[in-house]
Amino acid sequence: MAGEAISLVGEVMRFIDITPKVGLSMVGLGFLGGALSGFLGSGGAFVMTPGMMALGVPGIAAVSSNLAHKFGKAMVGARKHSKMGNVDVKLGIFMVAFLLLGVRLAVILNELIFASMGKEGSNLYISVVFVVLLSGLSIFILKDISKPSAKNGLGEPSGFAAKLSKINLPPMIYFKVANVRVSLWFVALIGVATGWLAGTVGVGGFIGVPAMIYILGIPTMVAAGTELFLAIFSGASGSFQYAMNGFVDIRLVLLLYLGSLLGLHIGANATKMVSELQIKLVMAVVIGMSALSRAFAIPKYLVDLEMANLSQGVASILDLLASVTLFGGAIAGVLMIIRYIIRFKQVQKVDSQYAQPRVHPKRDSA
Repeated sequence: MAGEAISLVGEVMRFIDITPKVGLSMVGLGFLGGALSGFLGSGGAFVMTPGMMALGVPGIAAVSSNLAHKFGKAMVGARKHSKMGNVDVKLGIFMVAFLLLGVRLAVILNELIFASMGKEGSNLYISVVFVVLLSGLSIFILKDISKPSAKNGLGEPSGFAAKLSKINLPPMIYFKVANVRVSLWFVALIGVATGWLAGTVGVGGFIGVPAMIYILGIPTMVAAGTELFLAIFSGASGSFQYAMNGFVDIRLVLLLYLGSLLGLHIGANATKMVSELQIKLVMAVVIGMSALSRAFAIPKYLVDLEMANLSQGVASILDLLASVTLFGGAIAGVLMIIRYIIRFKQVQKVDSQYAQPRVHPKRDSA
């Protein structure tokens, strides 16, 4: 078994040939993921992990390399959000211990699946997790933003979060920046779930951020900033554990960094120019398209594992649709962010023109 595991790890590290085309694709993927991550507090990995898989990287190597990339990127993003007052450090510290437990459980399970079923089984497992969670989450967010309270921009906890805030389950803790008082048990549950997802698919924020918003009642921008703070720890822990078994490809990590640091800067700055409704709308679009992409990819993995039969033509079409929906959704999300920035700048310019006093040359000369 040990010899088989070593062979599989060696296969991971030799699987992807970094050609100029692949290198540029990785940099572009990093930019898209960085912009979305800076804007949403998460979102990069549910584009970058399947994006790397679409380029031929085995799922477990994509997850582990993305976690290593996520560690450094999260430090940059958390610092930017901290300056804007969007990070609740107290909440983050309470969640870290539970987060690391979730990461450890995920790494053990992922490595077991890879050792027993190979890269095809790992790809299938990761894709199924993506489809189930992302599709449900995108539907939930779309329902939320269609409510009148969301359109009116009301920031008070509502729905499930409002009910939980009334449950007095000791120990109860008040978090000043987020301005919420909640039970530590709810914080622990979200921490474990976020860590498990981070270790499983390379991102936990797409559950952590919505969970903080809809379960704990935390404002969207504070949830986004706090998740980036948590990502420092989940990224460092997960990538270290995977690296011990040789699953981290440092070449992929560095290429992703080249694009993501610029994208992260743009995305984080854009949060100052948009409403919570706009952030949720981008989140719903990107998450929904990512879920659809992984759904198109699953039949191919089933064929690889000899669990299904498909013609070569059908398999090729589904593979193409998986790539188009994934990258199309990511590009659409980034274009929405850029559009919001341009619109904000235009409104700001018009407002400044109206604010300037009118000049009367004749009166001034007199």
